[in-house]
Amino acid sequence: MTGSITDVAGILVGQHHRVDADATLGSGWASGTTVVLAPPGTVGAVDGRGGAPGTRETDLLHPSNSVRHVDAVVLSGGSAFGLAAADGVMRFLEEQGRGVALEGGVVPIVPAAVVFDLPVGGWACRPTAEFGYTAARSAGTEVALGTVGAGTGARAGVLKGGVGTASTTLESGVTVGAVVVVNSAGDVVDPATGLPWQAEDIEALGLVAPPADQIAAYADRHTEFSPLNTTVAVVATDAVLSKAGCGRVAVAAHDGLARTIRPCHTPLDGDTVFTLATGAVEVPLDPETPASMSPETPLLTGIGAAAADVLARAVLVGVLAAESVAGIPTYRDLLPGAFG
Repeated sequence: MTGSITDVAGILVGQHHRVDADATLGSGWASGTTVVLAPPGTVGAVDGRGGAPGTRETDLLHPSNSVRHVDAVVLSGGSAFGLAAADGVMRFLEEQGRGVALEGGVVPIVPAAVVFDLPVGGWACRPTAEFGYTAARSAGTEVALGTVGAGTGARAGVLKGGVGTASTTLESGVTVGAVVVVNSAGDVVDPATGLPWQAEDIEALGLVAPPADQIAAYADRHTEFSPLNTTVAVVATDAVLSKAGCGRVAVAAHDGLARTIRPCHTPLDGDTVFTLATGAVEVPLDPETPASMSPETPLLTGIGAAAADVLARAVLVGVLAAESVAGIPTYRDLLPGAFG
Protein backbone atom coordinates (compact mmCIF):
# COMPACT_ATOMS: atom_id res chain seq x y z
CA MET A 1 0.00 0.00 0.00
CA THR A 2 1.36 3.39 -1.01
CA GLY A 3 -1.44 5.47 0.51
CA SER A 4 -2.64 6.63 -2.89
CA ILE A 5 -5.56 6.05 -5.23
CA THR A 6 -3.36 3.71 -7.26
CA ASP A 7 -3.57 1.18 -4.42
CA VAL A 8 -6.78 0.28 -6.25
CA ALA A 9 -5.30 -2.17 -8.76
CA GLY A 10 -5.51 -1.00 -12.35
CA ILE A 11 -5.95 2.69 -11.53
CA LEU A 12 -3.16 4.88 -12.93
CA VAL A 13 -2.54 8.61 -12.52
CA GLY A 14 -0.69 10.90 -14.92
CA GLN A 15 0.01 14.61 -14.55
CA HIS A 16 1.37 17.40 -16.70
CA HIS A 17 1.80 21.04 -15.90
CA ARG A 18 3.67 24.14 -16.86
CA VAL A 19 4.88 26.64 -14.29
CA ASP A 20 7.19 29.61 -14.74
CA ALA A 21 9.70 30.13 -11.93
CA ASP A 22 9.08 33.88 -12.08
CA ALA A 23 5.28 33.64 -12.34
CA THR A 24 3.37 36.31 -10.47
CA LEU A 25 -0.36 36.62 -9.92
CA GLY A 26 -1.83 37.30 -13.35
CA SER A 27 1.35 36.64 -15.29
CA GLY A 28 3.13 33.49 -16.46
CA TRP A 29 2.30 29.80 -16.58
CA ALA A 30 0.86 28.15 -13.47
CA SER A 31 -1.61 25.47 -14.53
CA GLY A 32 -1.85 21.81 -15.43
CA THR A 33 -3.85 18.62 -15.80
CA THR A 34 -4.29 15.43 -13.76
CA VAL A 35 -5.62 12.29 -15.44
CA VAL A 36 -6.96 9.12 -13.81
CA LEU A 37 -6.90 6.13 -16.17
CA ALA A 38 -9.26 3.25 -15.36
CA PRO A 39 -8.93 -0.41 -16.38
CA PRO A 40 -11.41 -1.82 -18.93
CA GLY A 41 -14.86 -2.49 -17.51
CA THR A 42 -14.71 0.21 -14.84
CA VAL A 43 -18.12 1.61 -13.86
CA GLY A 44 -18.39 5.33 -13.15
CA ALA A 45 -20.66 7.95 -11.63
CA VAL A 46 -20.46 11.55 -10.43
CA ASP A 47 -21.97 13.87 -7.85
CA GLY A 48 -21.66 17.66 -8.05
CA ARG A 49 -22.44 19.86 -5.05
CA GLY A 50 -20.96 23.23 -5.93
CA GLY A 51 -22.84 26.12 -7.48
CA ALA A 52 -20.34 26.84 -10.26
CA PRO A 53 -19.27 23.57 -11.89
CA GLY A 54 -17.20 23.23 -15.03
CA THR A 55 -17.70 19.70 -16.34
CA ARG A 56 -17.86 17.43 -19.39
CA GLU A 57 -19.70 14.13 -19.98
CA THR A 58 -21.25 14.14 -16.50
CA ASP A 59 -24.81 13.65 -17.84
CA LEU A 60 -23.67 10.37 -19.37
CA LEU A 61 -22.84 9.07 -15.89
CA HIS A 62 -26.40 9.31 -14.60
CA PRO A 63 -27.74 5.82 -13.75
CA SER A 64 -30.64 6.24 -16.19
CA ASN A 65 -28.32 6.75 -19.15
CA SER A 66 -26.90 4.05 -21.35
CA VAL A 67 -23.12 3.90 -21.05
CA ARG A 68 -21.82 2.19 -17.89
CA HIS A 69 -18.07 2.14 -18.34
CA VAL A 70 -15.55 4.94 -17.99
CA ASP A 71 -12.08 4.91 -19.55
CA ALA A 72 -10.56 7.92 -17.77
CA VAL A 73 -11.39 11.01 -15.74
CA VAL A 74 -9.70 14.36 -16.31
CA LEU A 75 -9.18 16.96 -13.59
CA SER A 76 -7.74 20.16 -15.02
CA GLY A 77 -6.88 23.76 -14.41
CA GLY A 78 -7.87 26.46 -16.88
CA SER A 79 -11.55 26.82 -15.99
CA ALA A 80 -13.87 25.84 -18.86
CA PHE A 81 -10.99 26.26 -21.32
CA GLY A 82 -9.21 23.43 -19.53
CA LEU A 83 -11.91 20.95 -20.54
CA ALA A 84 -9.98 20.77 -23.83
CA ALA A 85 -7.47 18.56 -22.02
CA ALA A 86 -9.99 15.71 -22.27
CA ASP A 87 -9.61 15.80 -26.07
CA GLY A 88 -5.99 14.76 -25.68
CA VAL A 89 -6.89 11.94 -23.32
CA MET A 90 -9.47 10.70 -25.81
CA ARG A 91 -6.81 10.70 -28.52
CA PHE A 92 -4.45 8.71 -26.32
CA LEU A 93 -7.13 6.15 -25.46
CA GLU A 94 -8.24 5.83 -29.07
CA GLU A 95 -4.66 4.93 -29.97
CA GLN A 96 -4.90 2.15 -27.36
CA GLY A 97 -8.19 0.90 -28.78
CA ARG A 98 -10.08 1.91 -25.62
CA GLY A 99 -13.66 3.12 -25.68
CA VAL A 100 -17.15 2.19 -26.75
CA ALA A 101 -16.72 -0.05 -29.79
CA LEU A 102 -18.77 1.13 -32.75
CA GLU A 103 -18.70 0.47 -36.46
CA GLY A 104 -15.64 2.29 -37.71
CA GLY A 105 -13.83 2.77 -34.42
CA VAL A 106 -14.04 3.42 -30.70
CA VAL A 107 -15.29 6.37 -28.64
CA PRO A 108 -13.41 6.72 -25.34
CA ILE A 109 -15.56 7.84 -22.40
CA VAL A 110 -13.66 10.60 -20.60
CA PRO A 111 -15.63 12.75 -18.13
CA ALA A 112 -13.84 15.84 -16.88
CA ALA A 113 -14.07 18.63 -14.31
CA VAL A 114 -12.03 21.81 -14.00
CA VAL A 115 -10.89 24.29 -11.38
CA PHE A 116 -10.77 28.06 -11.81
CA ASP A 117 -7.11 29.04 -11.62
CA LEU A 118 -6.92 31.59 -14.46
CA PRO A 119 -5.98 34.60 -12.26
CA VAL A 120 -2.93 32.79 -10.82
CA GLY A 121 -0.93 32.65 -14.05
CA GLY A 122 -1.61 34.48 -17.28
CA TRP A 123 -5.26 34.31 -18.32
CA ALA A 124 -4.29 32.74 -21.66
CA CYS A 125 -1.94 30.20 -20.04
CA ARG A 126 -4.29 27.25 -19.71
CA PRO A 127 -4.16 23.51 -20.45
CA THR A 128 -4.80 22.27 -23.97
CA ALA A 129 -5.41 18.85 -25.50
CA GLU A 130 -1.64 18.29 -25.45
CA PHE A 131 -1.64 18.60 -21.67
CA GLY A 132 -4.19 15.81 -21.46
CA TYR A 133 -2.35 13.62 -23.94
CA THR A 134 0.98 14.07 -22.16
CA ALA A 135 -0.56 13.41 -18.74
CA ALA A 136 -2.28 10.24 -19.97
CA ARG A 137 0.88 8.97 -21.66
CA SER A 138 2.84 9.42 -18.41
CA ALA A 139 0.30 7.67 -16.20
CA GLY A 140 1.61 5.22 -13.61
CA THR A 141 1.23 4.13 -10.02
CA GLU A 142 3.32 6.94 -8.50
CA VAL A 143 1.21 10.01 -7.65
CA ALA A 144 3.06 13.30 -7.24
CA LEU A 145 1.63 15.64 -4.60
CA GLY A 146 1.08 19.33 -4.04
CA THR A 147 1.91 21.85 -6.73
CA VAL A 148 1.64 19.47 -9.68
CA GLY A 149 -0.84 18.69 -12.43
CA ALA A 150 -4.20 20.37 -11.97
CA GLY A 151 -3.03 21.56 -8.55
CA THR A 152 -0.28 23.78 -9.97
CA GLY A 153 -2.32 26.97 -9.79
CA ALA A 154 -4.69 25.81 -7.06
CA ARG A 155 -5.45 27.77 -3.93
CA ALA A 156 -7.19 26.73 -0.69
CA GLY A 157 -8.60 29.86 0.85
CA VAL A 158 -5.56 32.05 1.47
CA LEU A 159 -3.13 29.13 1.23
CA LYS A 160 -1.60 27.33 -1.72
CA GLY A 161 -3.72 24.33 -2.66
CA GLY A 162 -2.69 21.28 -4.63
CA VAL A 163 -3.05 17.61 -5.45
CA GLY A 164 -3.49 15.09 -2.64
CA THR A 165 -4.20 11.37 -2.44
CA ALA A 166 -4.98 8.71 0.17
CA SER A 167 -6.32 5.15 0.45
CA THR A 168 -7.54 2.50 2.85
CA THR A 169 -8.43 -1.19 2.77
CA LEU A 170 -11.57 -2.44 4.50
CA GLU A 171 -11.98 -5.69 6.43
CA SER A 172 -13.84 -7.08 3.42
CA GLY A 173 -10.67 -6.73 1.36
CA VAL A 174 -12.08 -3.84 -0.65
CA THR A 175 -9.68 -0.95 -1.28
CA VAL A 176 -10.88 2.64 -1.52
CA GLY A 177 -8.67 5.50 -2.67
CA ALA A 178 -9.01 9.14 -3.66
CA VAL A 179 -7.13 11.84 -5.53
CA VAL A 180 -8.19 15.46 -5.17
CA VAL A 181 -7.35 18.90 -6.52
CA VAL A 182 -7.92 21.37 -3.67
CA ASN A 183 -8.80 24.81 -5.02
CA SER A 184 -11.44 25.93 -2.56
CA ALA A 185 -12.98 29.28 -1.72
CA GLY A 186 -13.17 27.99 1.86
CA ASP A 187 -10.23 27.39 4.18
CA VAL A 188 -8.76 24.08 5.27
CA VAL A 189 -7.34 25.62 8.45
CA ASP A 190 -9.17 26.88 11.54
CA PRO A 191 -8.07 30.52 12.05
CA ALA A 192 -8.59 30.10 15.81
CA THR A 193 -6.06 27.28 16.13
CA GLY A 194 -3.86 27.39 13.05
CA LEU A 195 -4.55 23.66 12.55
CA PRO A 196 -6.68 21.85 9.97
CA TRP A 197 -10.35 21.43 10.82
CA GLN A 198 -9.93 17.65 10.63
CA ALA A 199 -8.70 17.46 14.23
CA GLU A 200 -8.43 13.66 14.42
CA ASP A 201 -5.74 13.66 11.73
CA ILE A 202 -3.47 16.25 13.37
CA GLU A 203 -1.28 13.79 15.27
CA ALA A 204 -1.06 11.38 12.34
CA LEU A 205 0.12 14.23 10.13
CA GLY A 206 2.81 15.16 12.64
CA LEU A 207 1.38 18.60 13.40
CA VAL A 208 1.38 20.47 16.72
CA ALA A 209 -0.27 23.69 17.83
CA PRO A 210 1.68 26.61 16.32
CA PRO A 211 2.66 29.62 18.48
CA ALA A 212 0.08 32.30 19.17
CA ASP A 213 1.75 34.96 17.04
CA GLN A 214 1.65 32.72 13.96
CA ILE A 215 -2.01 31.90 14.58
CA ALA A 216 -2.83 35.60 14.86
CA ALA A 217 -0.96 36.42 11.66
CA TYR A 218 -2.75 33.63 9.83
CA ALA A 219 -6.13 34.80 11.15
CA ASP A 220 -5.41 38.24 9.68
CA ARG A 221 -4.68 36.66 6.29
CA HIS A 222 -7.83 34.56 6.65
CA THR A 223 -9.95 37.68 6.16
CA GLU A 224 -8.67 38.03 2.59
CA PHE A 225 -11.32 36.52 0.34
CA SER A 226 -10.14 34.40 -2.57
CA PRO A 227 -12.22 34.31 -5.76
CA LEU A 228 -10.55 31.04 -6.73
CA ASN A 229 -12.76 28.05 -6.32
CA THR A 230 -13.71 24.43 -6.94
CA THR A 231 -12.39 21.21 -5.46
CA VAL A 232 -12.57 18.23 -7.80
CA ALA A 233 -11.81 14.62 -6.96
CA VAL A 234 -11.89 11.01 -8.06
CA VAL A 235 -12.70 8.20 -5.62
CA ALA A 236 -11.88 4.68 -6.79
CA THR A 237 -12.63 1.24 -5.40
CA ASP A 238 -12.01 -2.31 -6.56
CA ALA A 239 -15.46 -3.45 -5.42
CA VAL A 240 -18.18 -4.57 -7.81
CA LEU A 241 -20.67 -1.69 -7.86
CA SER A 242 -23.54 -0.68 -10.09
CA LYS A 243 -23.68 2.73 -11.67
CA ALA A 244 -26.22 3.79 -9.03
CA GLY A 245 -23.99 2.38 -6.29
CA CYS A 246 -21.06 4.43 -7.58
CA GLY A 247 -23.32 7.47 -7.42
CA ARG A 248 -24.08 6.84 -3.75
CA VAL A 249 -20.36 6.56 -2.99
CA ALA A 250 -19.75 9.89 -4.71
CA VAL A 251 -22.48 11.46 -2.56
CA ALA A 252 -20.92 10.09 0.63
CA ALA A 253 -17.42 11.16 -0.40
CA HIS A 254 -18.49 14.81 -0.37
CA ASP A 255 -18.64 14.52 3.43
CA GLY A 256 -14.84 14.36 3.32
CA LEU A 257 -14.75 17.78 1.69
CA ALA A 258 -17.17 19.21 4.24
CA ARG A 259 -15.00 17.96 7.11
CA THR A 260 -11.86 19.64 5.81
CA ILE A 261 -13.01 22.75 3.92
CA ARG A 262 -15.14 25.50 5.45
CA PRO A 263 -17.27 26.80 3.91
CA CYS A 264 -17.74 24.05 1.35
CA HIS A 265 -20.12 23.60 -1.61
CA THR A 266 -20.65 27.34 -1.91
CA PRO A 267 -22.22 29.14 -4.89
CA LEU A 268 -18.65 30.02 -5.92
CA ASP A 269 -17.38 26.42 -5.85
CA GLY A 270 -17.94 23.76 -8.50
CA ASP A 271 -17.17 20.89 -6.12
CA THR A 272 -17.44 17.64 -8.08
CA VAL A 273 -16.59 14.05 -7.09
CA PHE A 274 -16.34 11.13 -9.52
CA THR A 275 -16.47 7.49 -8.39
CA LEU A 276 -14.85 4.63 -10.30
CA ALA A 277 -15.45 0.94 -9.46
CA THR A 278 -13.11 -1.50 -11.20
CA GLY A 279 -15.06 -4.60 -10.10
CA ALA A 280 -11.98 -6.68 -9.28
CA VAL A 281 -13.19 -7.66 -5.79
CA GLU A 282 -16.62 -9.22 -5.37
CA VAL A 283 -17.99 -9.08 -1.83
CA PRO A 284 -20.92 -11.42 -1.05
CA LEU A 285 -24.04 -9.36 -0.50
CA ASP A 286 -25.89 -9.62 2.79
CA PRO A 287 -28.78 -12.08 2.32
CA GLU A 288 -30.59 -10.45 5.26
CA THR A 289 -30.98 -7.15 3.40
CA PRO A 290 -34.72 -6.31 3.31
CA ALA A 291 -36.29 -6.95 -0.06
CA SER A 292 -37.33 -3.30 -0.25
CA MET A 293 -33.65 -2.22 -0.28
CA SER A 294 -30.98 -2.55 -2.91
CA PRO A 295 -28.79 -5.59 -2.12
CA GLU A 296 -25.81 -3.24 -2.42
CA THR A 297 -26.94 -1.14 0.55
CA PRO A 298 -24.78 -2.71 3.33
CA LEU A 299 -21.71 -2.75 1.09
CA LEU A 300 -22.24 0.86 0.03
CA THR A 301 -22.46 2.02 3.64
CA GLY A 302 -18.92 0.89 4.39
CA ILE A 303 -17.44 2.01 1.08
CA GLY A 304 -19.14 5.40 1.33
CA ALA A 305 -17.78 5.99 4.83
CA ALA A 306 -14.29 5.01 3.67
CA ALA A 307 -14.61 7.31 0.66
CA ALA A 308 -15.32 10.28 2.93
CA ASP A 309 -12.36 9.37 5.14
CA VAL A 310 -9.81 9.02 2.34
CA LEU A 311 -11.01 12.15 0.56
CA ALA A 312 -10.70 14.17 3.78
CA ARG A 313 -7.15 12.94 4.26
CA ALA A 314 -6.28 13.58 0.61
CA VAL A 315 -7.35 17.22 0.99
CA LEU A 316 -4.94 17.72 3.89
CA VAL A 317 -2.13 15.85 2.12
CA GLY A 318 -2.49 18.08 -0.94
CA VAL A 319 -2.42 21.34 1.01
CA LEU A 320 0.45 20.33 3.30
CA ALA A 321 2.52 19.17 0.31
CA ALA A 322 1.96 22.32 -1.77
CA GLU A 323 4.83 24.60 -2.72
CA SER A 324 4.38 28.30 -3.37
CA VAL A 325 3.58 29.58 -6.86
CA ALA A 326 2.98 33.19 -7.91
CA GLY A 327 3.51 34.39 -4.35
CA ILE A 328 0.66 32.36 -2.84
CA PRO A 329 1.87 31.30 0.63
CA THR A 330 1.90 27.69 1.75
CA TYR A 331 0.79 26.30 5.09
CA ARG A 332 4.44 25.85 6.03
CA ASP A 333 5.15 29.49 5.09
CA LEU A 334 2.46 30.95 7.35
CA LEU A 335 2.45 28.40 10.19
CA PRO A 336 5.92 26.83 10.37
CA GLY A 337 5.51 26.21 14.10
CA ALA A 338 2.88 23.55 13.37
CA PHE A 339 5.68 21.26 12.21
CA GLY A 340 7.36 21.26 15.61
